[in-house]
Amino acid sequence: MAQRGYCGIGIYNPKKDLNVGGLYRHAFVFGAAFAFTIGGRYGKHAADTVAAGRHLPVYEHADWEHFLSCLPVDAILCGIEIMPGAESLLEFEHPERAVYLLGAEDTGLGDEQLAACEHVVQIETRFSMNVASTAAVVLYDRDAKAKRR
Repeated sequence: MAQRGYCGIGIYNPKKDLNVGGLYRHAFVFGAAFAFTIGGRYGKHAADTVAAGRHLPVYEHADWEHFLSCLPVDAILCGIEIMPGAESLLEFEHPERAVYLLGAEDTGLGDEQLAACEHVVQIETRFSMNVASTAAVVLYDRDAKAKRR
């Protein structure tokens, strides 16, 4: 049976093009409906070896306000951040219509972004992970849990 709903995934104010490209590639590989950036300080997406933008919508929002104005109707914004009180990815039930938001490599998500998220989820690791790798783990977890239903 096909999975219901959709997901999108992106990075707020990304710093490194390798992470943007990697995130785009993982979005395509794991079947996300779209990928995005908000702001950013990066250049060409060198790690996007599948040219994900040719296969799924990729949005580059100029700022936070523009991103919020473009969220799909009834989508649930889920922040991915290591912080006290965050839900464990192991126990997290992915919403049917999820938009996953990751923070920049050096600053993470800010208070304004975290306040807008209905869920804040963390991957429990010994150290912080690379942003693109984090995207892959979150998307894999969504896909694996959907297949077990």
